[in-house]
Amino acid sequence: MTSNAVATPHHLSAEAGRHILMNGGNAVDAAIASVAAQGVVAPETSGIGGDLFALIHRPGWEKPVALNASGRSGSKVSVAILPDSDETVVPRDHPSAVTIPGCVDGFVALSDEFSALDLGDALAPAIELARSGFEVSTEQAAAFSKMAAVYQDNPAVADFYPNGQPVARGDVITRLDLAATFESLANSGRDAFYRGRAGEDIVEAVGGLITLDDMESSQAEWIDPIGVDVAGLTAWTIPPNSQGYLGPATLSVFEMLEPPEDPENPLRRHLLIEAYRSLAWERNDLVADPDHLALPADLLLDRGRLERAAARVSISRSGVWPQSMGTTSGTAYLCIADSSGMAVSIIQSNYRGTGSPFGAARSGFLLQDRGRGFSLTPGHPNELAPGKRPLHTLSPTLWTEGTSPNWLLGTRGGSVQPQLVAQVGADAILGGAELETAQSAPRWTIIDFGPYSEPRLTVEPGMSDATLTDLRSRGHVIEELDALQPGWGPVSLIELVGDTRHSATDPRVDTTAALLF
Repeated sequence: MTSNAVATPHHLSAEAGRHILMNGGNAVDAAIASVAAQGVVAPETSGIGGDLFALIHRPGWEKPVALNASGRSGSKVSVAILPDSDETVVPRDHPSAVTIPGCVDGFVALSDEFSALDLGDALAPAIELARSGFEVSTEQAAAFSKMAAVYQDNPAVADFYPNGQPVARGDVITRLDLAATFESLANSGRDAFYRGRAGEDIVEAVGGLITLDDMESSQAEWIDPIGVDVAGLTAWTIPPNSQGYLGPATLSVFEMLEPPEDPENPLRRHLLIEAYRSLAWERNDLVADPDHLALPADLLLDRGRLERAAARVSISRSGVWPQSMGTTSGTAYLCIADSSGMAVSIIQSNYRGTGSPFGAARSGFLLQDRGRGFSLTPGHPNELAPGKRPLHTLSPTLWTEGTSPNWLLGTRGGSVQPQLVAQVGADAILGGAELETAQSAPRWTIIDFGPYSEPRLTVEPGMSDATLTDLRSRGHVIEELDALQPGWGPVSLIELVGDTRHSATDPRVDTTAALLF
């Protein structure tokens, strides 16, 4: 029997979580340890310069608790200081793209509310990894080589450019400045980060657009999750400013369309694609700072609203909806279940790959570019302004059966995260596929669906010729890829059945791990 499970994008972050669970910690302690370690060994996916969302559930609770630890824009930010441009989003290389990092406040909030250990104990594995060193992965080497022109002279990531050259796969590196930042947090608490050296570095990096006073208040907030019934379960997620509703909403509409049970039936895939498209076109108008929503969060998963979306889906033809979606991102989704039944679905990110070009110079970490989620359209709910949370792509889910946690599911992937959650959820949760089968099944993503555009899909290899032919006959324009896409994962998932845990790794990323013990 396996009563503990840790599923993460990197074997070292998974081992950090396992270590904590084996030494008196609970699932929340292990989640903090795994997220912190992930940011050390894989800053191309996450780090303490970014944000964090989490869902936590214990047996007997009617619903999970949710944590929104996403940072706000600085008090000195304004559209007026941006360069003249036809762009509708904040430029990546402008300091307005940096929002206050919420991750550390998320650690503090999680630890204060649920931990069995001190925060310093949970951070110890990350500190040890940063001091002792770790091997560079294939993905990491590629990321820092690609970004060399941006980062090779940035002291925040100098460890990844020894002798001025990008690290190579198999190199062993240490991150001593980051270790010192974690140790300061472990020893002296929140203010050591937000009001100390790291906070000063953040202010300097963005030219004062974020101030120390801006970081006085916590960026972490306990909120109510939103949920929808699917397949006899309830799928829970984070409300806006997260786009998390899209994955569960897609599966709810998909179920309403009564798809064929046969996983090889092409109609099943068509209906899942269209279920997503029927909802995603309006995402950019509905996801914003919670104080500026065009539609109340509790209506996003309203059954009547989803039924109306389902009614617009054609069985025979792809539809037309007026919106285009974005790209992939640097994100780490992790999930952990302990022997007591406590379950944590947690996600942390830099946003676009490694994040912004800006870093905390003396503190050893890069800053996120979540401000690129703001709109530059005057009057838009997500319009850039001081003290606002931007549209967020992070989309964790936690599924319950009655008062028991049943599934933890999430992924990286930027705007396409809900597409990936819906596909794996349709196979594993609704379809009952073996977890290894669900993880290795070919995935699709929607490239673009602007006004009156053809519905364009990219698909991984392995989809049958019959399915591709059928989808094309229904109006889908398809680009076939020649390899599994690392950016379309890794999906992490855990199934909880009584005292037993099940998981499987995603073959798209070679560092991913699922530990059952």
